[in-house]
Amino acid sequence: MVELVQIEGWKQWPWLRHGFSTRRGGVSTIYERPGDLNLGWTKEDDPALVAENRRRFFESVCGTNAAGQMVTVRQVHSATVRVLRGDESPLETPEGKAVLEGDGLMTAVPGLMLAVGTADCVPVLVVDTRLRVVAALHAGWRGTAAGITEAGVAQMREEYGSRVEDMVAAVGPSIGACCYAVGEEVREKFRARFAYAEELFEVRDSQLYVNLWEANRRQLLGAGLTDAQISVVGECTACARDAEGLRYFSHRGERGVAGRMLSLVGVVS
Repeated sequence: MVELVQIEGWKQWPWLRHGFSTRRGGVSTIYERPGDLNLGWTKEDDPALVAENRRRFFESVCGTNAAGQMVTVRQVHSATVRVLRGDESPLETPEGKAVLEGDGLMTAVPGLMLAVGTADCVPVLVVDTRLRVVAALHAGWRGTAAGITEAGVAQMREEYGSRVEDMVAAVGPSIGACCYAVGEEVREKFRARFAYAEELFEVRDSQLYVNLWEANRRQLLGAGLTDAQISVVGECTACARDAEGLRYFSHRGERGVAGRMLSLVGVVS
């Protein structure tokens, strides 16, 4: 059975679908344990198994035989968020791979289920509960340093007339400050953009660590959301474990040979 991580408070909106995948409930066998739910088109995995995993994930989030289409994006560690108005075609290749390039998607079109892939990077989901606009953002350290989360909220306001008081946001499972050791060049990128950059970094045993959960939460606050509107899952992909091992895929924790999770949000048609 596919295991989902969801924000409990978001279940109050019957028109909203969302979920963060773990690695439980799939059919992949190439990674750490059998039955992995690898949702990425990785070079190690069998595409037919990935396709089956994606079908299972979509049905788990949206319901069996649900109408709609899951849309992903070719991620390039940028701050580019693509707006889907419903007239774009095609949105995927015949194999189901993404066509659009960028690191975020937003839409007000029912039935378009937006998803971003991660294996340590931060997935951020944003919902305008009044206008029923949704966004899915992929914030690695480069995207976070480029301000993708704050820019994504601003783009929703400009494109749709969204009001921050009507929004909720979730920072999903991703590598935590407990495990994310980085170099000085990362701190310099953050220093160049954010006045609070020093608060995001910590030195332990002569090694520098960055807190991307807090970095993206601060961007949401900077965009005008309040603490009460923001949920942080707070599970580290590099060290969170269940009875079978690592609960999530982790590029760093698995030394570069890892599957991918998807984080999905959409409005039912």
